[in-house]
Amino acid sequence: MRVKSFRDLRVWQAAMELVEKIYRFTQKFPAQEMYGLTSQLRRAAVSIPSNIAEGHTRAHTKEYLNFLSVTQGSLAELQT
Repeated sequence: MRVKSFRDLRVWQAAMELVEKIYRFTQKFPAQEMYGLTSQLRRAAVSIPSNIAEGHTRAHTKEYLNFLSVTQGSLAELQT
């Protein structure tokens, strides 16, 4: 199958599923965490598929790899 869009990438699809799971998981956090840990986890999760998508649309491989590096950083932040 030819990749026509970042939406065709399995890694992007998995990252979007992760975002949905993080949003469901953080709904259970205490209200006082809404602007702290909840917000940080959600932003890190959203950053993962966002950077995959943005990098995929870049014209040069070097730029794409840079966005994938940022993606790895967001994933590490989320894991922490």
